[in-house]
Amino acid sequence: MTQPLPTTPSDLITQALKIANVIGVGQTPNATDINDCFNQLNMMLAQWQRRRYMVYNLVTTSKVATGQISYTIGTGGDFNITRPVKLESAFFRMQSGSPLPVDYPLEVLRANEDYNRISIKKLNAFPQYIYYNTGYPLGTIYVWPVPNNQYEIFLTVMTQLEAFQTITDTVTMPPEYLSAMQWNLARIICVIYGLPITPELTGYAEASMRAIEEVNSQIPLLHMPVALRGKSGAYNIYGDFYVGSAG
Repeated sequence: MTQPLPTTPSDLITQALKIANVIGVGQTPNATDINDCFNQLNMMLAQWQRRRYMVYNLVTTSKVATGQISYTIGTGGDFNITRPVKLESAFFRMQSGSPLPVDYPLEVLRANEDYNRISIKKLNAFPQYIYYNTGYPLGTIYVWPVPNNQYEIFLTVMTQLEAFQTITDTVTMPPEYLSAMQWNLARIICVIYGLPITPELTGYAEASMRAIEEVNSQIPLLHMPVALRGKSGAYNIYGDFYVGSAG
């Protein structure tokens, strides 16, 4: 009889405990083991959330600008989504209510020091930059120059990996994550219980992570700075490139 794939955290934990040789075939883990491994599973997923290649989807959220210098992001914030670990990209839209709205990219500033170098932070003009201060529980978004309500701000962030509330939750991740969770959780369990980590366990755990990385990796096209490009041809203000340029 074929054993069904694990569909709950309890199933994954039981499989991982068997792989780690904490329990044998036909044995049931006790409540303490289940609880300890459940916590480790959620902590492992929280670490995966920090790695772009471990997140299977990007989502884009938006908000019409109001002239504020900053906006909060997170559950209950101005951008009412799960607090992201970082911004993947951002753009703003002009004439969002028209048949042909125009989108312009925003350059993401990755450090507070870069934002601090801006002299007139309340300048109202055509937006160019965006900075995300990753506060907790709410982060803060700064767009500069400060946009008014003629603009709509769009943020692209990593979707939130599942955080299980109980051991009977249904796992809703893509199927390749099941293998990665059980093999990598088994490796953590070996450390906790003082058991040897076999080369086979390491191999399966690493292979499962590589399989996810191959599917999720997204490498954007390389764009040269405008100052280094050829200046022949006409400049396209919408795409930030020269038509007919040799560069």
